[in-house]
Amino acid sequence: MKTKKILLIIPAFLLMITALFSFKKYSESAPYKCMIQMTNYTGEGAYVVISLLNPEGEYEETLYVQGDDDEWYFDITEWWDFQGKKRADIDAITGATISGGQRSISVIRIDNNKLDKGYKIRFETAVENQEYHKDDVEFELTSENVKSKIEGKGFIRYVRMMPK
Repeated sequence: MKTKKILLIIPAFLLMITALFSFKKYSESAPYKCMIQMTNYTGEGAYVVISLLNPEGEYEETLYVQGDDDEWYFDITEWWDFQGKKRADIDAITGATISGGQRSISVIRIDNNKLDKGYKIRFETAVENQEYHKDDVEFELTSENVKSKIEGKGFIRYVRMMPK
C-alpha cells in the first residue's frame, strides 16, 4: 500500500519541479521619459540608437532607434555589428531622424532589475557625410542617473532622463 502511494507521489513531485523551473522569470520594467537635445550642427538629421549594455560592456538590448530608414543603420557601426548580424525585428524604432538644434522626447522601458547592477545606457549617433559617435552619451544605469541630465560628446548636447 505504501509503495503505491510513493509511486503516485513521485510523478506529481517531478511535475511540480519541472513546472517551477520551466517558466521564464518575469521582470518588471518601468517607463522613463528621455529627452535628447541636439547641438546646433548643420547637415542631415542624426540617427540615434539607445542601447542597454551589460556589465561586461556588451550589447544586450536595443531600447530605441531614432530614424526609420534601415538603409543607413550600418553607419551606426558598433550597434550594427550587434544588431545587423541578428537582423531581428526592432520594435523600438520611431519616426524621422532628429536635426541640429532640435529635441526629441521619447519613452523607453528599462527592466527594474538592471538598475544599480553595473549596466549602462549608450546613445550612438551618426549623420550622413559626417562623423559617427559610438558613445555620444554613455552612463551607468543607476537610480540617480535615470533622474538626471547627462552631457553629450558629439551631436547630442545633453540627455535628460526622468521616471514617468
